[in-house]
Amino acid sequence: MKSIKLLAIAFLFAGIAAAQDVHQNQVPSVVVNSFKKEFPKASDVEWDRQGDQYNVEFEIGFFDDYEAWFSATGKLIRYTQDISSSKLPKAVKEAIKNQYKGYRIDDAEKITENKAVSYSVEIEKGNDELELVFSADGKLIKP
Repeated sequence: MKSIKLLAIAFLFAGIAAAQDVHQNQVPSVVVNSFKKEFPKASDVEWDRQGDQYNVEFEIGFFDDYEAWFSATGKLIRYTQDISSSKLPKAVKEAIKNQYKGYRIDDAEKITENKAVSYSVEIEKGNDELELVFSADGKLIKP
């Protein structure tokens, strides 16, 4: 198990090393325009380039953190929104309660990709942490 965690950390750092912080004026205008159209109220915007995709982290309001990925042609690929556990669908909360007894929800994100919505949920019990992905109807997509 420890070697799996070390491998995951190595991939994480490799991904971070491959990502390049870029100033908005270095992002193609078609990407910036698409971003502004999709998220007109975005603030505190930070761009990265990862291969041929552009990643942008931003806020809407005071506590709503988002992350979005765009192709070089300006197509929105996917975006995530940090949410509180109270905003998870009832079916997701029930699935966690029934399938992962004793675990508590530590972190949650709403993921929108190709108009399909799923939820990434980090749960923990003691030192045991799991990251799971559920469909809106509570079906486990990725353990």
